[in-house]
Amino acid sequence: MIRLKELLTLIGGGEIDTVLLVFPDMQGRWMGKRLTGRFFAQEAASHGVHACAYLLTVDMEMNPTPGYELTSWEKGYGDFHMIPDFRTIRRLPWLEKSALIVCDLEDSQGRPIAVAPRTILKRQIARARERGFQVKTASELEFYLFRESYESAKQKKFHGLENYGHYIEDYHMLQGTREEPVVGEIRRQMEAAGVPVEASKGEWGPGQHEINLGYAEALEMADRHLVYKHGAKEIAMGKGCSLTFMAKFDAALAGSSFHLHSSLWDASGRRPLFWDAKKGAGSKLFQYFLGGQLALASDFSVFYAPSINSYKRYQASTFAPTRIAWAQDNRTCGFRIVGAGGAFRIENRIPGADANPYLAFAATIAAGLYGIERRIDPPKELKGNAYAAQAARVPTTLQEALAAFADSEPARAAFDDAVVRHYAHAAETEWDTFGRAVTCWELDRYFERI
Repeated sequence: MIRLKELLTLIGGGEIDTVLLVFPDMQGRWMGKRLTGRFFAQEAASHGVHACAYLLTVDMEMNPTPGYELTSWEKGYGDFHMIPDFRTIRRLPWLEKSALIVCDLEDSQGRPIAVAPRTILKRQIARARERGFQVKTASELEFYLFRESYESAKQKKFHGLENYGHYIEDYHMLQGTREEPVVGEIRRQMEAAGVPVEASKGEWGPGQHEINLGYAEALEMADRHLVYKHGAKEIAMGKGCSLTFMAKFDAALAGSSFHLHSSLWDASGRRPLFWDAKKGAGSKLFQYFLGGQLALASDFSVFYAPSINSYKRYQASTFAPTRIAWAQDNRTCGFRIVGAGGAFRIENRIPGADANPYLAFAATIAAGLYGIERRIDPPKELKGNAYAAQAARVPTTLQEALAAFADSEPARAAFDDAVVRHYAHAAETEWDTFGRAVTCWELDRYFERI
């Protein structure tokens, strides 16, 4: 991370000639502009830039979608204002002479865009801060790596792709060495970009990997998550490869998760509040925070699992959760409790690798505060195999999750009506689009035999 003064010096000396001003869209992708260093220093550094507000009302294919309150054809699809957050400046070593700055979004009156993912997370962080809490989070993000460019994968219609590995490689060091030219480069470049990496490892699929990012305050962690996710694709592209963060790339293979770790600290961020040192166990705050997580897991599922594909990951005996239950160090549960002392934390295993980290972290904080405010105790710890338990199920389709979110009073109280309507409309649009699609599965099943 670098300061604005240092960035301007680097621009003046010719070491930086491109500044990427970016913000996260609804799908958790960077959107923005590449500015010349000269223009950034002379103009944009003082007042930001504009971008079309339609960027928070489009689907995955960038199609303008009617029905949003933020903007529309009737409102003329005007601009919002991208305001650089100068605490987020970082060089991108995999892009020549380039730096990146994350922006917040404001309207023409200087008011935050309420439905912007970063705004939603900042609001929940502020709610926690008002109560004297700091929330720290960490991301474990899985992906599949291919010996294919994105162009060749597209030409093959994403079928019959060559995985970088050819056997399940969970913790395998030999196969990891084969993939090290790509995965190792991602680790090194992330470290150089100010995204601390703890480790990488092979996962439970051929060519599947997990890279663990070091924990941080929730907003910084969300920014790091997206720098990593976007950068990993660009680094793979530079080596003629591709990777996917789809939650379920192949029905026959393990899904890709975003294991979301969270813990509560005092306002200074120095004293952990989840651990009761006298008892050597979780504190009452931990119990209430966990109770809220469990109570609202279905209500907030749209923020953990935003796509049609997300819900195909929830299959028994695949290390993806199917039950809203908790236990100490039990990977069959939706919520796994790990660590001790300052490392004591909740691991939410429900989010897939396709989740938007800003929204997933916002849901985590909102659910935790809900539990604390209402002193919700979690149910008894689950013993044994959660896949065979009678606990409540994780939603099984986007339509089911949409219904829970749209009708959720806790969601409206935490995020406000406009946010709930906006993201419910996005989920409804995605579901309706899928309902009109003719899939390869249908062609294979029905073309000849019906």
